Amino acid sequence: PVANATITLRPLSHQLHPGDSMTLHCSVQVGSAPVTFTWLHNSQEVAQDPLLQLGGIDEGHSGTYQCVATNQLDGHQALSPELALKVTSWGHRDTVAAGVGWALFFLLLLVGVIVAWHQWHRV
Repeated sequence: PVANATITLRPLSHQLHPGDSMTLHCSVQVGSAPVTFTWLHNSQEVAQDPLLQLGGIDEGHSGTYQCVATNQLDGHQALSPELALKVTSWGHRDTVAAGVGWALFFLLLLVGVIVAWHQWHRV
């Protein structure tokens, strides 16, 4: 029989961005050969291999991943816990937030210079 199927993720981040690459590795702690591995993405079969390598990922890769290990001699199966991944777009909001942050910084700097100039000229 097979037991204790686990998934290892590389890189270790559960939050990824479009264009990133990731590799999922499925293994079992207990199992007699031959053991096959099937990958599920959102409960749909996507691959059969101990490694699931995804490059150039996009938001469609978000969701849950699970590995099914099957002992080919007796058909016994072990399911890994689900692994939830989210592919987050860098998006326009990040650019706007950075722009607003810099604008506020320079506005405060300008106000500081004006106040300092005013104080210097009063003395």
